[in-house]
Amino acid sequence: MSVKIRGLDKVLNQLEQKLGEQAMQRISDKALMDAAKEFVRTLRVEFESFRDKGGSIEEITLKGPVTINRIRTVIVHWRGPKGRYRIIHLNEWGTVKNPSPRGKGAIARAMKNSEKAFRQAVRNALKEGL
Repeated sequence: MSVKIRGLDKVLNQLEQKLGEQAMQRISDKALMDAAKEFVRTLRVEFESFRDKGGSIEEITLKGPVTINRIRTVIVHWRGPKGRYRIIHLNEWGTVKNPSPRGKGAIARAMKNSEKAFRQAVRNALKEGL
């Protein structure tokens, strides 16, 4: 799952020419982390609807920003002692025996609901960086 913003490439290229590559990477990393934190907040709210003991909510972890195939990325994953990463996909997509669990589509809803916050985080990071 990803979010696409159109027209941003031109603006970023012009800013990179003006500010330099390292400054732009620092600004974009801050924007990515701010947007990822907002996404995690939204994800936690979505996960409350099918909370049992809270293991899935507690183990949400951010990793990044990292470069994957020349693209800066923040990774949201589940890491912790309860091993919830094993069953997250079952809550998101369902199973043969339970095709519609209570939490079905929670990650997709969180992505959809945090798009405006993502754009706002990018806008704020660019304003702060300039």
